[in-house]
Amino acid sequence: MTRILSLTFFLLTATIVAADDWPQWLGPKRDGSSAEIVKPWKGPLKILWKETIGTDSKKTEGHGSPVVVKGKLYLHMGTPGKAEETLAAFDADSGKPLWKQAYPRGQTKAYFGSDPRDSPCVVGGKIYTFGITGVLTCFDADNGKILWQVDTAKEYMSPALTFGSSCSPIVVDDHVIVNVGAKGASIVAFNKNTGKEAWKKLDDGASYASPIVTGQGEVKQVIFLTGKGLVALAAQDGSVLWQHPFRDLISESSTTPVVIDDMLIGSSITLGAIGLKMEKTGGAPAVSKVWTSGSLNCYFATPVAVGKDTLYMVTGSLLAKKAILRCVDAKTGKELWSRDKVGTYHASLIRTGDDKLLLVEENGDLVLVNPDRKEYRELARTKICGSTWVHPALANGRLYIRDEKELICVELPK
Repeated sequence: MTRILSLTFFLLTATIVAADDWPQWLGPKRDGSSAEIVKPWKGPLKILWKETIGTDSKKTEGHGSPVVVKGKLYLHMGTPGKAEETLAAFDADSGKPLWKQAYPRGQTKAYFGSDPRDSPCVVGGKIYTFGITGVLTCFDADNGKILWQVDTAKEYMSPALTFGSSCSPIVVDDHVIVNVGAKGASIVAFNKNTGKEAWKKLDDGASYASPIVTGQGEVKQVIFLTGKGLVALAAQDGSVLWQHPFRDLISESSTTPVVIDDMLIGSSITLGAIGLKMEKTGGAPAVSKVWTSGSLNCYFATPVAVGKDTLYMVTGSLLAKKAILRCVDAKTGKELWSRDKVGTYHASLIRTGDDKLLLVEENGDLVLVNPDRKEYRELARTKICGSTWVHPALANGRLYIRDEKELICVELPK
């Protein structure tokens, strides 16, 4: 009997552990993927709850994504009508507001809204955010208490970006790392417990993109797309491992770099995309250019990898003002097929545990796509929200998304 109870406890625990949270930008692995499986549906999906985050007189202007950890949803947003930013916590099951913690920031007027664009990063009971004016904050995940804060723009004299700071912080070992964009402090790492500077490197201006981490131990690389190009630094001390120029002509690079097999993909608005082979030279990490494509211009939708050779990218055009879903061979940069008009500027992608794609089109349609290198194959479609530029969070069988006024929880078929 004891063995049966022990086995039952183990299986229940394994089930709980297997359920995916969404603790940071682009999910558990920071690559737009989830272990969860979503089945095709017919008709509308069930909306479990909606919570108003704007007001009747003022919509929220930010495009930051929600994150979900241990039954709580966290959202970094502006305080309507005030020069403030707010971290808000909600019960992920019911949408009930749990707490809000606001802090003042300087006056700013950025294009397309002056509220935060980052996703919080939740690690070890702490939450890290990076506001639109460059304020980096660490909160207690239980009650929202501010544990430490650094105004990076003031501290490092970084120039203001046209659309405001948009980098989502990344936590690697003992450091929280962001693209500040100042001279001598392009990339800065802070002690995650104290906020004290750990290291700072480079002179590159900031981009609007967020970093990733790859590798283990001494070869762990933090990869950024800065205002000048792609760069990898050692997570421990900031040593520059390699750099590759990739400067957007209008300084608006926004998409997170993507690793697929041994390839690293970067993309921007005016330069298109670049494929770099990740290798070693003299035992040290290095990259070499394999391909470039001037037609794969990503605005701020990060590509998603499926398998070892296929990318799904949402591209845009400065002139045509239409977003296009493209299937691309990751090894060559060759387009395999395209699907027109998934938005004006944006649509977001998530890869599920069985390699399907969840596509949130800019108009608020949720689409389930069966990836196929030969053709676009749509399995299901329904409307879930208003127009949005926000990347959703997929956690525990639910999709969390926000539009201009509401935070919305959608139940997905398993």
